[in-house]
Amino acid sequence: MLKAMTGVRGAVRSLTSSAGRNATPKVAPLQEAALEEQCILVDESDKPIGHASKRNCHKINDNKDIPLHRAFSVFLFDGKGNLLLQKRSASKITFPGYYTNTCCSHPLIEVSGESEERDALGVRRAARRRLAYELGIPTNEIELDEFFYLTRIHYQASGHDDIWGEHEIDYVLFLQKNNVTLDPNMDEVSEIKWVSKSKINEFVSKCNSPLTPWFELILNHKLSLWWDNLKCLEKVQDHKTIQRFM
Repeated sequence: MLKAMTGVRGAVRSLTSSAGRNATPKVAPLQEAALEEQCILVDESDKPIGHASKRNCHKINDNKDIPLHRAFSVFLFDGKGNLLLQKRSASKITFPGYYTNTCCSHPLIEVSGESEERDALGVRRAARRRLAYELGIPTNEIELDEFFYLTRIHYQASGHDDIWGEHEIDYVLFLQKNNVTLDPNMDEVSEIKWVSKSKINEFVSKCNSPLTPWFELILNHKLSLWWDNLKCLEKVQDHKTIQRFM
């Protein structure tokens, strides 16, 4: 189901309205503007310790390091258990043109409520905001308690250019919905595809695009188990352990 989402997109886009003087060459204006958004810095136990721009949280520094920050990955399933995948647009700064899970981004300091720790509410709010912005899913189609917070992973990866990369504690959120409105934002997403569990390995083997490192890690180590328990996720939920892939 497709539907225009200019109102929602306009509201969300206002978060990244100007690029500023630190513009990075050859970066699309909206992607450049997003580099000034403020991510939540955390320690290895996921305790907030400050904030920094998305630019500083993703640019590899002189010590070949990247500040650890909070992120999330949404896995959206339809009523039949098919998973929605997206191909990141060619204008993305990190991992452009890579296939990944449904939606991946960050809670932001400057967005009201996205720093709330209780029940991962801040992360859930950020996930709903980004699903609206990237995929055009209206915020009124998703209740915060419909996101199932499964676990957290800690990983680090360099990008294709060794300039940008990721170092995140990533909240894994599962969501199962029937008949969601989809209107992908081509500034963010170039393709979407629903894939069944029985076809995921075939899709990956035939895919001409690489996979994002976080999605590849989850796919190789955890996704099959989680997918098998889609109707009883409490069995595989783990909020105590941050799973390390370093």
